[in-house]
Amino acid sequence: MSYTAATTTDERLIRALAAFLRQEVQAPASAVTDFLDMIIEDARALQSEALLADLERMRKASTQLNAFVKSLIQDTLSDHRGDETLDAFHRRLRHDLRTPLNAIKGYSELLIEDLEAQGEPPLRTDLIKLRASADQLLGQVDAMAALARQELTDAADDGHRAQQLDLLADVLRTVQPLPAGAAARPALHASRILIVDDNAANRDVLERRLVREGHQTASATHGAAALELATGQPFDLILLDLIMPEMSGFEVLRRLKAAEHTRHIPVIVISALDELDSVVRCIEAGAEDYLTKPFNATLLRARIGASLEKKWLRDREKEFVAELEREKERSETLLLNILPQSIVNRMRKGEMVIADRIAEATILFCDLVGFTLLSRELAADRTIDFLGQTFAAFDRLVAELEVEKIKTIGDAYMVAAGVPEPQADHAERIATLAPRMLEAVAAVAAATKLDLQARIGIHTGPITAGVIGTHKFVYDVWGDTVNTASRMESHSLPGRIQVSAATRAALGNGFKFERRGVIEVKGKGLMETYFLDRG
Repeated sequence: MSYTAATTTDERLIRALAAFLRQEVQAPASAVTDFLDMIIEDARALQSEALLADLERMRKASTQLNAFVKSLIQDTLSDHRGDETLDAFHRRLRHDLRTPLNAIKGYSELLIEDLEAQGEPPLRTDLIKLRASADQLLGQVDAMAALARQELTDAADDGHRAQQLDLLADVLRTVQPLPAGAAARPALHASRILIVDDNAANRDVLERRLVREGHQTASATHGAAALELATGQPFDLILLDLIMPEMSGFEVLRRLKAAEHTRHIPVIVISALDELDSVVRCIEAGAEDYLTKPFNATLLRARIGASLEKKWLRDREKEFVAELEREKERSETLLLNILPQSIVNRMRKGEMVIADRIAEATILFCDLVGFTLLSRELAADRTIDFLGQTFAAFDRLVAELEVEKIKTIGDAYMVAAGVPEPQADHAERIATLAPRMLEAVAAVAAATKLDLQARIGIHTGPITAGVIGTHKFVYDVWGDTVNTASRMESHSLPGRIQVSAATRAALGNGFKFERRGVIEVKGKGLMETYFLDRG
């Protein structure tokens, strides 16, 4: 270890620290060790084997504490690292003193809770005294902190002190005392908690407390292991120590909050450092809370419970939002089964009346020949099954060719191309669709063993299109073109596709036709028609 000479002021403060350690810390620390030796002897005499393992852990922590205090008193100046400020030196010493104290205090509280269910055995009384000694020693360490920082000030004047006491009394009157046995309350939400601490005793105490309250735990001894566990497993909370080798707890916190898959996990920092800077930086980095060691078990439970409750509420909110999104998607899908996307967009923008004049579109009607008579002989479920298979096949073809299904009327199916958005090749799309629809009907008829065929009629011309209705609204088309297309279908033949002269002209030479003849169309007189070649 490298050293540098401290300034005169620093030397005076460090020597004062050594004197304080010798007078105020060494004796209580030795007393804790002696007290533990007596409790261990009594436990062996009472054959309380279940307690001995934890008592030995406490004895080990106590020995560690005494050895550290002794080494500080012998050569405090030499333990001051050359590259560290006096404030950093003080914080390191305080951390190293509080760590074994945390183990002693934590194990004693666990053992006291274990013995509460057994009445008032002698060891329980002794353990309570031991815990009180640890608390007293903790107070001495905190007093040492005040001395090292020169933060001891004169007491406030009596009038100001009286005012503070009155204010404190008013606050305390509004706070409901904790009920007896509050320390033994089960957790509100059993959760998975990751404990990150390089000190085995600290991990052990925390794990045992959390398991008692119904939680599941995992532990990591260093930062890299913590990040690996948090990445690979789901956790509801992380308890994180700050001072660890290789990677500090603050760096672990920063990486957790920077990663998308771990940033949502709440983190409670538990550290021997109680400086405001440490607390503020951890909270700014995303920590849910900050506790100093040794921690109060009841306070720790309350902080953990509050963090888990917020996590649970956030998870519920995420689930609720996700369910809303799923419902929105289902509603969107249902709406798009009724209306074209562009029409839905227009309605969302506030258009109340949607009606368009389309200069040219192509309309197709397809009808199942003889299905009405056949449906009287078929069972209802078989009728629905056949129609369902047939129209589902039609729907797939319509989506593939990007034309618009308008509606079904009984066993008839109506399609339009060139609506609601113009399509230059609307006639070609319908002419491509029609033969595939006939093939689909033949395939379903073969599968269901029903002797059925379809006939199709197509016409091209101007139409009116829009949305009608306010509740069960539909997108529909109207005009002579629609009526003529229906007439083309009704005068067609089974298995044939009849098109008007207008459609024939719109298709040009890209398709083959067979002249059918003429039919009479109401209001238009005689009209020449053609059969579209299915090949």
